[in-house]
Amino acid sequence: MLNTLEVVTTVVVGVMVGVEFSVAFVMNPIFNALPEDSGQAGRAHGGRMLGAVMPFWYIGSLVLVAIWAVTGWQQDGAGLVVIGGALLIISVIMSILLLVPINNRSKTWTAENRPADWKQQTTRWDRYHYVRVAVIIAAFALLVAALA
Repeated sequence: MLNTLEVVTTVVVGVMVGVEFSVAFVMNPIFNALPEDSGQAGRAHGGRMLGAVMPFWYIGSLVLVAIWAVTGWQQDGAGLVVIGGALLIISVIMSILLLVPINNRSKTWTAENRPADWKQQTTRWDRYHYVRVAVIIAAFALLVAALA
């Protein structure tokens, strides 16, 4: 049963990392290359779509890691799981404090109502997101190492 939990948790976190990596290094560069209104509209739609799903994914991943850490406490690699969980906690805190406020604003923007500093806010969101991606990649790597 513990092996199944370990694999499911690692896959769930790994797919989350893939989605967030794709947003940072594939989707947002595509949106940035589109004409102004199209790129901003694409980001707003992505913010609405992923903004509805990602809170459950982040919290669900954290819950799975916590269960793994508790049930596998006596196993080799438990420390790596705990550190990975701590990194996921950091990513959730970063999301709530830094990324979600910008996302909540930007997902309602249109060409007619966006603020004058919308590009600066988007750039700030991207910078925070790069850091969050690095944090969740590190958490994922620790979970993979704990499997070994």
